[in-house]
Amino acid sequence: MLRVLAVDDEEPALEELLYLLRADPRILSAEGATGATEALRRIGGAVDAGPEDPSAIDVVFLDIHMAGLTGLDVAQLLAGFAAPPLIVFVTAHEGFAVHAFDLKAVDYVLKPVRRERLAEAVRRVAEQVGDRSASVHDASADQVAVELAGVIRLVPVDDIAYAEAQGDYARLHTEAGSHLVRIPLTTLEERWRSRGFVRIHRRHLVALNRIDELRLDAGSMSVRIGDAELAVSRRHTRALRDLLMRQTGR
Repeated sequence: MLRVLAVDDEEPALEELLYLLRADPRILSAEGATGATEALRRIGGAVDAGPEDPSAIDVVFLDIHMAGLTGLDVAQLLAGFAAPPLIVFVTAHEGFAVHAFDLKAVDYVLKPVRRERLAEAVRRVAEQVGDRSASVHDASADQVAVELAGVIRLVPVDDIAYAEAQGDYARLHTEAGSHLVRIPLTTLEERWRSRGFVRIHRRHLVALNRIDELRLDAGSMSVRIGDAELAVSRRHTRALRDLLMRQTGR
């Protein structure tokens, strides 16, 4: 199911395109923007929020001739994003097709838009989004995507010693440093339970095999992982101790 942003500075054309898109059962949501500035603001917010956020955008259906920035300008700016949405150009002009595909557009639909032709463009988009999702799903078991200076890198889960809750985000701690990701700690707990991660506190999720010491002091418990000492909440104390005992065979 695709989440779509349609961009056209002519409102009748935009409304017609949105009507056709919303009639397609493969479209989960289709919203409109009446210019490049509005489109870039909404796309930037969606990219920052991440693919699981309700504001996420899978594909932009983009007019080329608009006042101010053109659709080609918008596509060039999006090329600098770490994980931009796909692009389908929708235009009355045939002469920009080569340039459009140089910008890695999925399709190039001519106005007036025919329902059958738009359906073919949606099919192509759905295919590419499916390929993207499969690729991310395959990598997600062993790696987590983090953004560094506008570049997406994959950090092996085995390199992560512990994760720390920071609101709706989590900070992943490795020997090389830390990375902030927009994933709640509860989500990471579910994903990584089978990989030996255990919740020790509302703020911390740790890899059992990275625990160097278990410390008891006046009834309170903590663990040492490298140079970090992390408190274990009372509700998790017994379960953690039992897990560590089973792990060491004692």
